[in-house]
Amino acid sequence: MYPKKVAQDTAKVLQSYLTYQAVRTIIEQLSETNPTQAIWLSQYSSTNKIQDGEAYLNGLMTENKELVLRIMTVREHLAEQVLEFLPEMVRTGISQANVEHRRQLLERLTQ
Repeated sequence: MYPKKVAQDTAKVLQSYLTYQAVRTIIEQLSETNPTQAIWLSQYSSTNKIQDGEAYLNGLMTENKELVLRIMTVREHLAEQVLEFLPEMVRTGISQANVEHRRQLLERLTQ
């Protein structure tokens, strides 16, 4: 097992997910203040690979620099709010899920 590689891959996935959440937040905000831009960002996001947050931002940079700055700001804010709780939540979630899966497995084995 390569814990450092797993951690790097996990961090990249989380970073992309926070980018996605930032975009969703901004689309929601824009739908109230600037519906045209909200529609544009929503359409842009549906046709560009938001699964890779960094590639998404690089592509958006050529289209709308202001939105890129806004997304980065919101993403950073989300990271500050979430990352404090994440390690314990992940450990607890995995532990509880494993207990439940083991219980189900034992039930199936004893039937």
